[in-house]
Amino acid sequence: MATPTEFIHQDLIGTNTGNLLFSDSAHKMLSAPDTEVVSNGIRTDPSARRAAEINEQYDVFVVPLANAFRPSFQASLDRLSTLVEQLTIPVVVFGVGAQTGADYDTGPLKPIEESVRRFVSAVLDRSASIGVRGELTARYLTEMGFPAGSVDIIGCPSMFLYGDTFPAVRAVELTASSRIAVNLSPDAIPVGDIAGLARHAWERYPNLLYYAQNLVDAELLLWGDLTPETGVEDPFPLQLSHPLMRENKVRMPLDPTTWIDELRSHDFAYGTRIHGNIAALLAGTPSVVLTHDSRTLELCRYFDIPHVPLTSLSADTDPRELYEAADYSAMTKHHGERFERIVAFLDRNDLRNTYTHGDRGAAFDARLAALELPASMPVWDGSDDGHMRYRISRLRERIAVANTRIDKRVKENKELRTRLAAAEERASETGRQLAAAQKELAAAHKRLAALERRIGGIEKRVMVRIGPAVRRRVRRISRAGGKD
Repeated sequence: MATPTEFIHQDLIGTNTGNLLFSDSAHKMLSAPDTEVVSNGIRTDPSARRAAEINEQYDVFVVPLANAFRPSFQASLDRLSTLVEQLTIPVVVFGVGAQTGADYDTGPLKPIEESVRRFVSAVLDRSASIGVRGELTARYLTEMGFPAGSVDIIGCPSMFLYGDTFPAVRAVELTASSRIAVNLSPDAIPVGDIAGLARHAWERYPNLLYYAQNLVDAELLLWGDLTPETGVEDPFPLQLSHPLMRENKVRMPLDPTTWIDELRSHDFAYGTRIHGNIAALLAGTPSVVLTHDSRTLELCRYFDIPHVPLTSLSADTDPRELYEAADYSAMTKHHGERFERIVAFLDRNDLRNTYTHGDRGAAFDARLAALELPASMPVWDGSDDGHMRYRISRLRERIAVANTRIDKRVKENKELRTRLAAAEERASETGRQLAAAQKELAAAHKRLAALERRIGGIEKRVMVRIGPAVRRRVRRISRAGGKD
């Protein structure tokens, strides 16, 4: 099993640990008898070589996705399209969604429309239908021109980690000593005061823990920063100077199994992360999603997950209020129907699932139980936590890379200075030539002025000499004219 440093160094979470939750669920769901599920990895290799390997070695290419229809994912989506277009085996996509605001306005997705169209077309050329997260994504694709019959609403695989059953959500009584888990999304900052919500909750519930999910959070927990020494502060927990960091009240999950196990010990969870809250619900821990965009709202509506618009909350909202207003009956009551829907989608695309055709994931769970799965990362306190060799080696590599870059810049600067000196010399020579030319031009002007003065003198002398004769000639002509 990968170590925390390997998770970070290789980005095995795909920048967000929530990706592991739905990918694990999909892996388990497809682990039917006589079926071998092999990961394609986090990064997409769109090369012809990789496409040929997939065509030769596998029977179907399954792509569990999340909010892939968003501008920031366009380059990755294009790479995936390039790979899919080279495949001759079936390609099945489930769980894909569009990401826009909570108002469901898809106008901001216009710049990526051609990329989305290309991807969905390539998938539907190789499958019976495409599985999407909810009604927004379904409408988005049908309005783009794809037949409604080719788009199946199936939600996210993460909610089916236990198949057609869903853990009973525990009833609790929240007190000042209750354990609260909060999850926060930096991109929700413009929507509501999530930093203020976390601060007020922490003041009321000292046993609160913040569960981060992004790669940058993991790097901060492992490496630390200088903000405690420099005094730099931010209301959002992205620096060691934040109170939650200083008190070691931040965790970064690296595996869905240990993540869910940890959340079982909490009394309540809430926040803006959809998979952070789904992980809590899978642990039987009551949870409420603070919706701030379509990716969270779409899944909450489909699965009847208790949710509240972030815009409707003030910073001093007590988590107890969220818990007391939550109703989990529809979520659990209709779970079986939603499971049948995703099974029908798999059947339609000729995919067997372990719950209908196998051991309900028992073998998959046994393999996981045999592994030493990593616990969530805490804030590094500077002691030897087993990762010091990595830190020293990584720093050494970074210094070497920095020195190489510096040497390259120095060389480039030397070459630039040489070219600059040559240019300056050429400019100097051009200046000297220009000065000489200007001097010659000034001399020419002087000679021209002298010549003009000489010509003027000559003209005056000529006029003086010929003046009387001309006058006499004029008089003779005049007299002659008078005789007529």
